[in-house]
Order: sequence, then C-alpha cells, then structure tokens
Amino acid sequence: MRKKLVILGAGESGTGAAVLGVTQNWDVFVSDRGKIAPKYQDELNIHNIAWEQEQHTEEKILGADLIIKSPGIPDKAPLVVAAKAKGIQIIDELEFGFWYTNAKMIGITGTNGKTTTTLLTYHLLKQAGMNVGLAGNIGRSLARQVAQQSFDTYVVEMSSYQLDYIDRFHCNIAILCNITPDHLDRYNYNVDEYANSKMRITRNQTAEDHFIYCSDDTLTAEAMARNAFASNPIPFSLTKPTEQGAYTVQQTLHINSKEKYTLDMQDFTLRGQHNAYNSMAAGIAASLMDVRKESIRESFSNFQNAEHRLEFVQKVGGVDYINDSKATNVNSAWYALESMDRPVIWIAGGIDKGNNYADLKQLVKGKVKMIICLGLDNIKIHQAFQADVDLIINTSSAKEAVHVASKMAEQGDVVLLSPACASFDLFDSYEDRGRQFKEAVRHL
Repeated sequence: MRKKLVILGAGESGTGAAVLGVTQNWDVFVSDRGKIAPKYQDELNIHNIAWEQEQHTEEKILGADLIIKSPGIPDKAPLVVAAKAKGIQIIDELEFGFWYTNAKMIGITGTNGKTTTTLLTYHLLKQAGMNVGLAGNIGRSLARQVAQQSFDTYVVEMSSYQLDYIDRFHCNIAILCNITPDHLDRYNYNVDEYANSKMRITRNQTAEDHFIYCSDDTLTAEAMARNAFASNPIPFSLTKPTEQGAYTVQQTLHINSKEKYTLDMQDFTLRGQHNAYNSMAAGIAASLMDVRKESIRESFSNFQNAEHRLEFVQKVGGVDYINDSKATNVNSAWYALESMDRPVIWIAGGIDKGNNYADLKQLVKGKVKMIICLGLDNIKIHQAFQADVDLIINTSSAKEAVHVASKMAEQGDVVLLSPACASFDLFDSYEDRGRQFKEAVRHL
C-alpha cells in the first residue's frame, strides 16, 4: 500500500513536491487554504493528483504519513500543531527534493543578500560550464527539478522557515551572508532563536564540507559560538585580511581558497559594500568548486542582478532610475543607499513593520537630496528625516512618484525606489510595486 503524502500549499514549491511525490509512488493529496493558480491546477490534474482549494479537510490531512508544509504557514497554525501532536513528520519541499537526488548542494541563507549571492554563485558555476540548477526561493522548485531534470549541483536559496523543516538535507557548501533582526514574530521576538534557525544550514555537514560566513557580523559570530558544527569554516570580511577565505583592500578583492588571486572590483557589475560581501561569498564558493580565476573574473563583469534588487531600469535625461522594490526593511534600504555614489532622490514608504529609521540618518544626510513618500501613512518618514533633507513629498501611486521624481531630478542624479517598507497598502506585492515603478519610468 502506498504511503500518503499531504502537501499544504500549492504554489511552485508545493506543486513541484507533488510532481516529485507522484514519480516516487506516493499517494499525494494537495490542500491550499487559498485559491490555487490555474496553471498549478492544470498541472495537478495532468498528473492525476487529488487537490482542494479554499479549505483544509482535517481528516484527510491528519491521515498523512508525511506532510510537506509551505514555508509561509506558521508553526502555530492549528493544523500544524495537530499534525505534530499526532507524530506526523513535517518537512520542507527542499528536504523532500534532497531525498531523491545525489547532486551536490550549495545552500545559501542570510537576512539580506541571499538572493543576489545565490544568483551570482549560480552564474559563476554556469558560466564555467557546470551542469548546475538554481532552486529554493528562486525560479523552479528543487523537487520539480529533481523529478524532471538531472543536475550535478544545485545552488539553493534557503530561508529560515525552510531551514526549520529540514532533517537530512546536507550542504556540501553552506553560505551564511549575515544575520539582522527580521521575521521575529515567527521566533518569539527572540533574535537568538532566529539566528539559531539560520545556523541550521550547517546541519549534517561533515569535516569534508565548507561553511562560508561573514566574520564582520556580530550576530553570526554569536550564533556560531552557540551552535556546534563539523564543517570547515571559511570567513569573508571587508576589514580583516585572512589566510583562508576572502577580504577586500580598497577596490581589490582577495580570494584565498584553492587558488590565491585578486580581482579589481571596479570591473564588477555589482557595486556597494553589501555587494562586496555577496561577491566574496560567491567567489569563495566558486573557487571551492574548482572554477578558475579567469572564469570568475569574467563572470563578475557580466552578471545581471535579480528583478527588483537594485535593478537598473533605464537612464532618462541623464538620470538613472533604479528599482529596489524588494527592500522591504530598513536594513535592505541601508544597503541600497550605501551603494549609491551620486545624489539620490529616494522613493520610500509603504506599510511600516515597526521600522527604526535611525540607522539611515547619516546616509540620508550625506546622499539624499529629497524623499518622495509612496504610501498611505508617511508620518514616520517625515518625522525621521525632516531635519536631514530639504524636501519630503507625499505621493499615492508609482506613476505619481516617478512623475514627481522626473520633475525634480537633475542630470547626474539617481532616482532610487528602495521603500524600507512592505507594499500592501497600495500594491499587491513588492513585485507589483516594482513593475508599476518600471512601467512609469518607461513612459517618461
């Protein structure tokens, strides 16, 4: 008799897991409390997979031998609590995909920078001719790729929510970009619990494996001290030269790994301090995978970042427009502002997640000409920065914000959408916000 697999959530991750489940002879049932997108309904039907939407039938779900849970469903959800009480194993889709592949895994986590580091690492390996897949929170799910393709290596972006539900998942190379307080509502408002979750990326690693981390990051150092791990730690730093790992001196990036070499960061497409960190982490990983320095150098110079991540939209009238809509917290906005080397018209605002803007004040004083607020309630931004800039203007649509920015900008300026806030007051998502911004720019 086939074992019963229940999948909670039918997005890319859940549907991919369902497809893999069927190929591995599980009896699969998919349940989503919301509506399932038509393309995923069609796919489930093609594979004769039973599913339900806009409800959870508890009797069917609690009859499972194994549950794969969407990362968005919190631990405290009654159904999750009930399943745990019954002793049903609950895992993440990444864990399930790992069960059915022998590919090498490069896992990447961190509060900020993990998407860019993941894309950059994938780019370095793919440009070097490796048979490599890209998975996690980006693109096609790991489980789907394991079911339908065959890669030798996967580069996997891993959130803390996904790491909480891994068991046997094993990273040959693990990267922890940084840790700053975020998502604390899921971790009892305890930053140590959140940091411990990030350290789960080292789970199951052996002395043959590598753990790449930022030695400049205090919370990472504290988490490493609390959590034992067996792998070989390799640091990267902007301030401390290291015998093994990576560091920078002015505009030169030093990588001391399997090979020792230097790279001129002025040739990189990625700019700014945060991207120096991302580049060091990816460069170490590529070197450990035997990618030659010439290939790494070339790949750094032709890499294009993800949509909505410091994404260059276009130049209009000598003014650069940059879409960083994925910057939904203060820390991400700090990285964006820090990387700007020309006068900035900053478009910010949205739903404030308890933001403390104090960390941005020096950057705003030094770099920002004016602030255009894009949100329904902009009081906190006015209060935080009214003494630091000459002008703060309220707008209520991406089109209006871009129009105002274009009228106020001078040749040589940068118009930066980096909201530091969630998007749900005016937009469906940060993606919707970014796309409306880009559409408005293209109509100037």
